[in-house]
Amino acid sequence: MSSPKVYVTRKIPSDGLALLRDKGYEVDINELDRPLSKVELIAALKSKSYEGVLTLLNDVIDQEVLDAAPKVKIFANYTIGFDNFNIEAAKSRGVYLSNVPGGGADRVAEHVWAFILALSCRLIEGNDFMRTGKYCGWDPMIFHGTKIAGKCLGLVGAGRIGASVAKIGRLGFGMPVIYYDVIRNEKLEAETGITYKGSLEEVLKEADFVSLHVPLLESTKHLINAKTLKFMKKTAFLVNTSRGPVIEEAALVKALKNKEIAGAGLDVFECEPTLSPGLAALSNVVLTPHIASATVEARQEMSKVAALNIIDVLEGGKPRNLVYN
Repeated sequence: MSSPKVYVTRKIPSDGLALLRDKGYEVDINELDRPLSKVELIAALKSKSYEGVLTLLNDVIDQEVLDAAPKVKIFANYTIGFDNFNIEAAKSRGVYLSNVPGGGADRVAEHVWAFILALSCRLIEGNDFMRTGKYCGWDPMIFHGTKIAGKCLGLVGAGRIGASVAKIGRLGFGMPVIYYDVIRNEKLEAETGITYKGSLEEVLKEADFVSLHVPLLESTKHLINAKTLKFMKKTAFLVNTSRGPVIEEAALVKALKNKEIAGAGLDVFECEPTLSPGLAALSNVVLTPHIASATVEARQEMSKVAALNIIDVLEGGKPRNLVYN
């Protein structure tokens, strides 16, 4: 009897791959240092009788891909999100879908605070000022930033990452923290003293710093748009480490250009890897290339969890992180 075959759509840290190979599985990895196109992915999956596929968020697993891989029992995302999956199509075929719900949550929370500190202290502008030889000595009138301590932190979504961000804001900076979520987190309220608000509008109107922590769903696409941006204070900052399309990026560019809000920190983008016109030219924006969970520890742990989801299924069980009921 041949060993189970697993396809990995892009090179990932080694710990998870080692787990799969230690089980005796035949593991093939996309050798191209880029995401596969849909045509390339289908061709790869048709090349052998794979039973497990380890995917990334940019691998769209739809009906056509599922049809091309009839023996695959599980598609296991190497990511927290799973909006690349056609869940109903997979369920109808009895195919498991999994994610990595931890996904470096603590590190993402730290990245949120890196954005908040960089924006409030104007670190990127100051760095550019120094490197371009503009510094002529101490000047009491340049680069006035924004104090964090005591300012209001607003969270849109209070899951694992949002909760970590809230705790740092409350305990580290003494900030009042407010949040909106479709599911109220009363445990977090009791632990930290944060305050639930009944609508997105209330959070946007009151917060000095707004951080987004929602999955990408039909209900959250363009949650932040031309209308909702107008609820924010002109002195407020917006941070997004969730999913790019949660923000209508063209509307954000316009709001930033017109000083309708003070600034933004973005790790994810609406049409990755392309940026909306004008975004990169703005001095009141900090941009990072989707690296909020990028630590050695987090990425290795993610690879292990994704691999364990595959092992669970190939050994006859359900994945520990099944994304549907």
